[in-house]
Amino acid sequence: MTWMIIRLFLSLALIGGVLWFAARLAKKKGLGQGNGLIQVVARQRLGRTSTVNVVRIADVVLVIGSTEEQVTLLAEVDGEAVEAALAERGGPARLRPTGEPADDAPAAAVPAARPASDGVLAGSVLDRNGWGTLVDELRERTVRRS
Repeated sequence: MTWMIIRLFLSLALIGGVLWFAARLAKKKGLGQGNGLIQVVARQRLGRTSTVNVVRIADVVLVIGSTEEQVTLLAEVDGEAVEAALAERGGPARLRPTGEPADDAPAAAVPAARPASDGVLAGSVLDRNGWGTLVDELRERTVRRS
């Protein structure tokens, strides 16, 4: 019985060591880390498999339609107009392309968004912020509106 417990802990230590080594290697190679250049400003589902996304890439704001088969550029819009519309609807506050609040944005309007993850697990299945975003999306979809 004791030998089985010792083998269990040794196996867990070996697996933990392999995961730690893989995470360090991934960080060294720059795998799974975004550069903060691309930001999804808004997303709206139109059907079961189609969505319209507003994406900011550096200083350019694009409206992109996507389905299971393709992604299509629908329009390029003015960034100030998007920020004004989001502020009017109580959406995310004015953000720089890096995701930080703009200097002239009111402090109360800063969104309670999850901070960008820059750790070893960023972008992986084990990234806590990724799962948090998924949970937030599921909550948003299951809220009953009158």
